[in-house]
Amino acid sequence: MEPSLPEIEEARARLAGVARVTPVYRSETLSQLVGRELHLKAENLQRTGSFKIRGAYNRISQLSKRERAAGVVAASAGNHGQAVAWAAREVGARARIFMPQDAPMAKVEATRSYGAEIELTGPALEEALDAARAHVAETGATFVHPFEDPLVIAGQGTIGLEIAEQVDEAETVVIPVGGGGLASGVALALRAVRPGLRIVGVRAAGTLPGGSGFTIADGIAVKQPGELTSAILERVLDDVVAVTDEEISEAMVLVLERTKLVVEGAAAVGVAAMLAGRIDGASPALAILSGGNIDATLLISVMRHGLSIAGRYLVVRTRVGDRPGQLARLLTLLGEARVNVVEVNHRRESADVPVGETGVELTLLTRDRAHCDEILAQLERWGYPAREL
Repeated sequence: MEPSLPEIEEARARLAGVARVTPVYRSETLSQLVGRELHLKAENLQRTGSFKIRGAYNRISQLSKRERAAGVVAASAGNHGQAVAWAAREVGARARIFMPQDAPMAKVEATRSYGAEIELTGPALEEALDAARAHVAETGATFVHPFEDPLVIAGQGTIGLEIAEQVDEAETVVIPVGGGGLASGVALALRAVRPGLRIVGVRAAGTLPGGSGFTIADGIAVKQPGELTSAILERVLDDVVAVTDEEISEAMVLVLERTKLVVEGAAAVGVAAMLAGRIDGASPALAILSGGNIDATLLISVMRHGLSIAGRYLVVRTRVGDRPGQLARLLTLLGEARVNVVEVNHRRESADVPVGETGVELTLLTRDRAHCDEILAQLERWGYPAREL
C-alpha cells in the first residue's frame, strides 16, 4: 500500500535530527545553459552521501525489539546498503548487505565501515535481491527493500516536503528513476502539497529495453521500477525521459566545475536531461542531486571523458621524425601557440607509422570544440598529420 501525506509527515518527524535538511542551490551558469532558472537539491550532502538514509532509517527505526535482534538484510548497488548499515548501527541491529560484484569499491568499503557484513553476488542488482531474500528465508532477519516498501518510500518523500518549503518558484521537478522509491516518495509528497507542479522522471538509457545494460549511473541501474513503485509512478509522473552515459558524464563535469558539488552518475541525470533539452518548458525547474558516492577512479575517468565531450580535453595521434630533437620541436610549437600539453606517449611499433618516424599521442587541455578544431588544423599546417582519438 502506498504511503499518503500523513505517513510522509510522520517519517519527517522520525528523521528530525537524523537526516539533514539538505540545501537547495541556484546555479547561474547551468540556468543560462538550459535556458531557464535551475535549482539543485543537494542530497549528495546528506548523511552517508545520498538520500537513501531517509527511507532506510524510517523503516529500520520501526522494527520491534525482536526484529532488531534478528538483524536486517538488504540488497544494494551501494547507497541503499550504506544507509541500511548506518541506520542498523544507530538502532543496535546487525546488518548483512548483498551487493553486485561490480559495485564501486568506494561504496562497498563505506558500507563495511558502518559495521555491515558484505557479500558480493552476480553483476546485476536483481541477483543481489534474490540472494538477500534467500538469506532472509534461512535466518528470519528483516529484509529492507530499496524501494518496494511503503516506509522506505515515505522516508524518501520527506525530500518533497522540503522542496515545497525551500523553492516556491520551481514549477518543474526532475527526479532520477531507478527502482522508483525516490521518485515515488517525492512525487507523492509534492502532489499532496504542490499539486500544480510538473514532475519528470529520468532514467539511464543503458538500462532500458534494447540498451547495453550498463550505465555509469550505477545508483539507478535497475532494469525497471518495482510493482508498487511502477503503479505510483504511472499516476504521479507527468513524463519519463532517458539520458545517455555521455550526457551524464558531461553533466557531472559541469556540476563539479560550476557548483563545486561532487555527484555520482545517478545524481546527474536530471541536469543531463535539462542540458539535453529533454524537458520542455521555460519556467523555473529543480533537479534532485540524489547522491555523491562515486569511486575516485571512476570520477577521474568520467571527468576526462566529460571534458573530451565538452571540447576541454583533446587526445590526438600524430608522428614525428625518429631523430633527436623532433619531438622537442613539436612541443615547442605547441607551447608557442599557448597549448597546454599534459601527457605525451610514444608509439614506435605501429603499422601506420612509416620507417624513420615515430608515433606520438598527445593529451592537450583546450578551451572548447572550436579550439580543438583549430589545433588539429594547425598541426596539419605544421606538417604533422593528426587524428583525434
